[in-house]
This record gives sequence, structure tokens and C-alpha cells, in this order.
Amino acid sequence: MQKPASRLWRFLRLSCRVFALLLVVGVLAGVVAYWRSSNDCPEVGKAEPADAINTWIYCEYGSPDVLRLARLPRPALKDSQVLVRLRATSINAGDWHMLRGEPIIARFAMGLRKPSSTRLGSDFSGVVEAVGSAVTRFSPGDSVWGATSAAFADRVVLRESRVLPKPANITFEQAAAVPVAALTALQGLRNEGLVHAGHHVLVNGASGGVGTFTVQIAKELGATVTGVCSTRNVDLVRSLGADRVIDYTRDDFASDSQRYDVVIDNVGNRSLSDLRRVLKPGGRVVLIGAGSGRWFSSIPRLLTVMARQKLGDQGTRFFIAEVNEPDLAQLNSWMAAGKVTPAIDRTFPFSELPQAIRYVEEGARAKVVVTLEETSPPPAP
Repeated sequence: MQKPASRLWRFLRLSCRVFALLLVVGVLAGVVAYWRSSNDCPEVGKAEPADAINTWIYCEYGSPDVLRLARLPRPALKDSQVLVRLRATSINAGDWHMLRGEPIIARFAMGLRKPSSTRLGSDFSGVVEAVGSAVTRFSPGDSVWGATSAAFADRVVLRESRVLPKPANITFEQAAAVPVAALTALQGLRNEGLVHAGHHVLVNGASGGVGTFTVQIAKELGATVTGVCSTRNVDLVRSLGADRVIDYTRDDFASDSQRYDVVIDNVGNRSLSDLRRVLKPGGRVVLIGAGSGRWFSSIPRLLTVMARQKLGDQGTRFFIAEVNEPDLAQLNSWMAAGKVTPAIDRTFPFSELPQAIRYVEEGARAKVVVTLEETSPPPAP
């Protein structure tokens, strides 16, 4: 009969061999996937499309310098779709993360060696140019806004449900600043934070693209809002309706005696223990900002939070915003009523879109918008 120690040793040796084999297979699979990952960039520019759109593309990961303006065929308009000529688009943090392929671990989804999708952008506003035969809510000439993919272009084709009529009191630039940032703020507060009237809400990163909407929407939901920002942004955050503003260069909210029902973290620069320390019993932390980091960013932290959610811990939440028609309609209603007003830091012309991304990457406040003329000029050869 084998001794227990001998059986354990054999089990450990077998486990090590299996692990080593799996590791080798994984590395080989990664190498193959790396070299096979590609995109359609080699085909771009081989033939001039008869009905082209001007769009920014990137064929390699890198800084905004890798972006280039190209002419691509306009997608065919389906029965339930709308063709919109853009008047404005806006930059989100996700755009420069995808451009750089960071955190690098995310390239397993985006393309290991090269980006599998070569176009960026989600937010837009503009004028309807054509509609499909089944479209009932829009006609050519209507001013609209919405969310789609590949919005860094002069025209986009998308389904009718992703398009909203632009309120008359909102400019094209303001409308283009809304979709991703405002949806993230709304869903983070309402769906994840369960914010309602009487709640005290702390917004860490209150002056950013998502933060400026978070402050306004939290107030609209009936909460008392404390915003955290730098000295230069105190007046901005206060003007958005914050009841109290903490200048993080002078005071540390984690050391404050105030306790909150919900903490919205748009920055990712504080530990979970710091964020949970200021919660009331039964309160919730909602993570929106992912922090910085070239390889993993705060993915380990987010995975920990997601695992705890699965195990029943509802005190710390992480989510990915979803584009849906009811929430877009709610935002449209608030804007039309003057209850939510997009805050814009700076605008750039379409020809300077790479500079706009760089500006956001370096730490812009509120939203950065890229504008287009009514008729975009063709790109330089």
C-alpha cells in the first residue's frame, strides 16, 4: 500500500505537468492569435468609393498620431435605418483606451496585434439625410442626436431606435456631448446605486465627462450631492447643482465625518476601503472610473468586485453602461425641460480630432466636442 505522502507527491507532480502543458498551449495559442490578428486597413484607399464617407481610422495601436482620415464606402441604408450627416461628435475615455489598446490585457477582446475594429466614436448629433422605408419617426432635415458605433465620421447609418429628436434649446455641440457619459451617469445612479429622494450621494470626479452629468442627474433624482474635484473646477461643480464641493487638493473626503448612502467613483484613484469607509450602513459604492495602468489597469479590482457581486455582496457595484431607447428618451426629456444641461470644456474642428483625443487623455474637464461643418470637405490626399 502506498503511503499518503507518496500519493500526495505523485498528485503534485501530475498537477505541475498538466499546468505546464496548459501554459505552453496557452502561450502558443496566444502567439498564433497575435500574428493572425489583423484588420481591413490594407484594403482602405485601394479604390475610391462612389458614395464615400469621411472617417477617422486607426490601423495600429498607439497615440492619436496613428489616426488618419480615410474615405470608406457608405453602408447601405436598410428599411429601419437612418442616415445622419453629423454636426458634432464627442470624445469619451473609452476612445483613447481603445486607440492605445490599453489596458493591454483587453487586447484579447480588441485584437492582440492590431485593432480588429479600426473605427472609433459613439456620440453624435446632426441632421437626417435619408431614412429607410420602415422609419416612421424621422424625415430628412430633422435635427437629431444619439449613439452608434464609428461616430468619428461625417455621416453615420444606424437603426431608428438609437436616434432622438434634438431639443430646440440644446445646440448640436451640447447634444453630441450626452449619450455615453449621461447614460453611464443615469444607470450608475439609478440602476446600481438605487439612488432616490433623500439620499446623500458623493461623486468622486464630479468635474469630468461622466461626473458633470452625475451631479445633475443625482439632483434630479432628489439626492443631496457632494462633489469632489480640483480647485479649478469647484465653481463648475457648484454651478451644476452640487450642495457641497470638496477640493481634494485641500481636503480628503475619506477622512471626513460625513457619511453617504451612495458613492459614485468616476476616477478609480482611491482604494475600495477608502470608498467604503464613508458609506452609511447598507450603502453602495458604484465604480465607473477604471483608473490607469498600461497592462492591467484596475481590472483585478473590478474582477474582485464582480466576484463579490455574484456571491451576494451588493455593497460594491461595477457595470458597463447599456445604450437603450428608454434611457435616451429620459435624457432627452430632461434636456428639453432644462433639467440637465451638458457642460463642454472645449471644441475642436473635425480636422483636429486627434488633438481632441490627446486633450481628453491629458485630463480635460466636462466634455470635449468635435464639430463638423454642414458639408465636410474631402480629406487631403
